[in-house]
Amino acid sequence: MNIPNLLTLLRIILVPVIVIFLMDGAFFKALVIFIVACITDGLDGFLARVLKQKTVLGSHLDPLADKALIVASFITLSVLNVIPSWLTVIVISRDFIILLGISVLSLMSISFEVKPAFVSKITTVFQFLTVFLVLVFKKVPEYVNPEMLTVIYWSTALLTVISGFNYIARGIRLINGNHGDRAL
Repeated sequence: MNIPNLLTLLRIILVPVIVIFLMDGAFFKALVIFIVACITDGLDGFLARVLKQKTVLGSHLDPLADKALIVASFITLSVLNVIPSWLTVIVISRDFIILLGISVLSLMSISFEVKPAFVSKITTVFQFLTVFLVLVFKKVPEYVNPEMLTVIYWSTALLTVISGFNYIARGIRLINGNHGDRAL
């Protein structure tokens, strides 16, 4: 176990803490913990590269930690009627489709490497930004106006859909035998 992996595990441990704070209406505490989780997300990757401590475990845990944080935050905020439920459905549907595609490729014994495209990285940033801005709005509404949130919601939704279609297209190419690029 190395420092980057420990930071990733910390992010996973922080997920239920954020959910508990959200459910208790402690939006400021949830915001602080969410910021800490986001910092660990950037820091674990940075340290893994700088310290040359990239591991197979870390390459699997990091995206799972991101997904756990995003999905738990979106679901909880949606249940609390803080963010639109349609956006939560879009975010979770994309992740479900990706998992379904990975399962199909695995069942078909097609080897691949999960390698996020640029649009997927931007999508993740917008999903994190959505949660961040919603939490700021709940605590300090004068810093984030509802019109800004609407733009962020639609931008996040559009990027999430584009990213989802990108993964679908890459999966179809792998299934159809275009194995030149093994990345999903």
